[in-house]
Amino acid sequence: MMASYTPMIQQYLTVKADYQDAFLFFRLGDFYEMFFEDAIKASQELEITLTSRDGGAEERIPMCGVPYHSAANYIEQLISKGYKVAICEQIEDPKQSKGVVKREVVQVITPGTVMDGKGLMEKENNYIVSVTAFEDQTFGLAYNDISTGESKVTLLSNNLEEVLNEIAVLGAKEVVVASDFDGEWQKKMRERNVLVISYEDQSSIDRKFSHLLEDLNQDKLKQTAARLFHYLYRSQKRSLDHLQPVSTYQIHQFMKIDYYSKRNLELTETIRTKGKKGSLLWLLDETKTAMGGRMLKQWIDRPLIDREKIEQRHHFVELLMNYYFERQELREKLKEVYDLERLAGRVAFGNVNARDLVQLKQSLLQVPYLKQILQSIGSEEMNRLIERLDPCEEVTDLLERAIVDNPPLSLKEGNIIRDGYHAQLDQYRDASRNGKTWIAQLEREEREKTGIKSLKVGYNRVFGYYIEVTKANLHLLEEGRYERKQTLTNAERFITPELKEKEALILQAEEKIGELEYELFTEIRETVKEYIPRLQALAKTVSELDVLQCFAQVSEERRYVKPKFSSERRVVIKDGRHPVVEKVLNAQEYVPNDCFMDSDREVLLITGPNMSGKSTYMRQIALTAILAQIGCFVPATEAVLPIFDQVFTRIGAADDLISGQSTFMVEMLEAKNAIANATQNSLILFDEIGRGTSTYDGMALAQAIIEYIHNRIGAKTLFSTHYHELTVLEKELAQLKNIHVSAVEHNGKVVFLHKIKEGPADKSYGIHVAQLAELPSELIERANEILTTLEQSTVSDTQRNENAAIPTEKVEQPEQLSFFDTPVEPIKSELSDKEKKVLDKMKGLDLLDITPLQAMNVLYELQKMLKG
Repeated sequence: MMASYTPMIQQYLTVKADYQDAFLFFRLGDFYEMFFEDAIKASQELEITLTSRDGGAEERIPMCGVPYHSAANYIEQLISKGYKVAICEQIEDPKQSKGVVKREVVQVITPGTVMDGKGLMEKENNYIVSVTAFEDQTFGLAYNDISTGESKVTLLSNNLEEVLNEIAVLGAKEVVVASDFDGEWQKKMRERNVLVISYEDQSSIDRKFSHLLEDLNQDKLKQTAARLFHYLYRSQKRSLDHLQPVSTYQIHQFMKIDYYSKRNLELTETIRTKGKKGSLLWLLDETKTAMGGRMLKQWIDRPLIDREKIEQRHHFVELLMNYYFERQELREKLKEVYDLERLAGRVAFGNVNARDLVQLKQSLLQVPYLKQILQSIGSEEMNRLIERLDPCEEVTDLLERAIVDNPPLSLKEGNIIRDGYHAQLDQYRDASRNGKTWIAQLEREEREKTGIKSLKVGYNRVFGYYIEVTKANLHLLEEGRYERKQTLTNAERFITPELKEKEALILQAEEKIGELEYELFTEIRETVKEYIPRLQALAKTVSELDVLQCFAQVSEERRYVKPKFSSERRVVIKDGRHPVVEKVLNAQEYVPNDCFMDSDREVLLITGPNMSGKSTYMRQIALTAILAQIGCFVPATEAVLPIFDQVFTRIGAADDLISGQSTFMVEMLEAKNAIANATQNSLILFDEIGRGTSTYDGMALAQAIIEYIHNRIGAKTLFSTHYHELTVLEKELAQLKNIHVSAVEHNGKVVFLHKIKEGPADKSYGIHVAQLAELPSELIERANEILTTLEQSTVSDTQRNENAAIPTEKVEQPEQLSFFDTPVEPIKSELSDKEKKVLDKMKGLDLLDITPLQAMNVLYELQKMLKG
């Protein structure tokens, strides 16, 4: 069938056979064309016209195309939707070709391999991940940001959920796996809009990237990274000299915060808008460079657990806070530093332009000023940082001598290289400039000689230079001297022997200038490429400095304090605030609260009405711990904290519609994750556990979870609830304490004080909250009536059961004992001494004071004894 197509379509189909999973952008002149199914699908996705052409097989072939010069916009649209695009270019001059011009794919662009354009967020990394499954059920995970060259690898346990969580934390848009990788897991990735690439098992070490793996000391790590690099080199088909040596990391080296906890705490994006505004990242981001912004996000995603490293960051922040004017100078200079990481990547990738190199030069020129500012602070730690600020003078000098200050965007326009940089280029320019001066002089002379004031000397690409005379003035020209070149409607264009000679000189010079400038630019780019490792090291240091000054700026503006760390696992926070809520509300309106936890207060049971601030209080404790462990100061007047190894949260209600899980199932799964993985050094936040089911189910689960954490784990835990019955646990669990968010009633309305106090809350104020939400007054009144009836009914039932006569005759023991109806006296004679004591204890209880949960607990113990 292929033989019946035209040679060009046959060539297209041959190339397409190797890129079935990508849109093939097939270069034809000034357009990228797509055919067959690609054309149909692309016309829909890009909203461009679908046409057809004769393919030589007695059929019209579907076709659509996009202009070469604007293709980047269309490619970005496809990549943003999760597609791959293969760029197929002409690799020989059509003038030299005797048949179909040779073409081949020169690059495959995917969501994880974008190098520039709108697909890259300035202050976010763009990671691509590879996952390798090993026979011992462990998994290797490697990730890379091709735009910056950063590469890391780790080994994870035999838990695919952990792999899924790590990819979610990285925000990866593309993952590369073997074709036989777990299908259900691949499905989960696709459901989360991650492009899954099935790539043949390439774990051998290629010489192209073997040097990048030298620091890896395990075969598993090398095989995992090798798969990723094989894929990158195969898809990009060009130099990747900016890729940095792969470094290893282990997730237990950092505070572990799973994806759901990050979402619940709104660390980098908000739950509702999925945007940065309103998140902790939004609050903190006072960075002045793009690379500093990316590092800030990395630090938030991975807080430290190494106390020494944390305190080093705190020390830098304190220094910068104490030197206000120097810090402001620092911020001004950092504004002038462009994205060194991605500029280095573009140099290596070969898509850097002259303006990029000017930005690189301007950035490097700031380094001496940064060093000078830091030297004025004059501490030993600051001096060590100064030593890492490499100004790369050789690069600065080269770019200063070679590239003009305001070059054009295109490399083909010329006017990139400075005069005086290259002798031959200067000669060509002199010929061109003198020739153009001669042309201008010629125009003046011809006007004087002929007396034609409208005569002009012009140029176009088709006819070259010409003398143009209107037809009304043709009679004024000297016969025999002018050779007709082009006829227009109202004018004639001529050339003279002198003009023809000068034209050849000028055009030859300009052609030589264009060729030589591009050649010189390529040489400059290759020279800069040799300094990429130094530029990347400089970028890392500048990024670190930028984040530290950012912490100092925020800490001073927001009145944060330097935290201290406790080896006794004590939490002492005085006047703590939720950093984001405080900024949104304004500092004067936010009500600060204390938090105290030690070995006698491991679990805080928080009660109080809706909207009173329970969830906010819980979140602010977690955010304070995270801020402390990323190296920032914290929103309080005093803070003493342990180093937490993990933070778990269950806050808010949300169905997981993709996997068909209800709110309650999501709640239970998140609770399970915390209970299964938390240690004594963890922080757990549970908000309203158990509310997704019936009251007694919910209370029973809530109590069991609290007891399990208290007795088995010992983690610092904040547990908020509306089940007031749970507050009796303070008497039974030694390390549990009740606290509540206070509220008062005034003129029949509730006033939230947002203040944490010791002890349990006395009411829920649910109807008051409904009133604040402005539900209809008729509805509110009816709710109050129902509540009164229910409360009276409960009291009446309790009193009736309390006053009921106890039968004297012996009765059969029922299968299910009821606390209120159990005839205790006839049974008592058959019980052991221990059981009699339990019954005596029950008789002594005042039924008006006992809660249903207390009754259930006592009954449960009695049932166990009677059945045992």
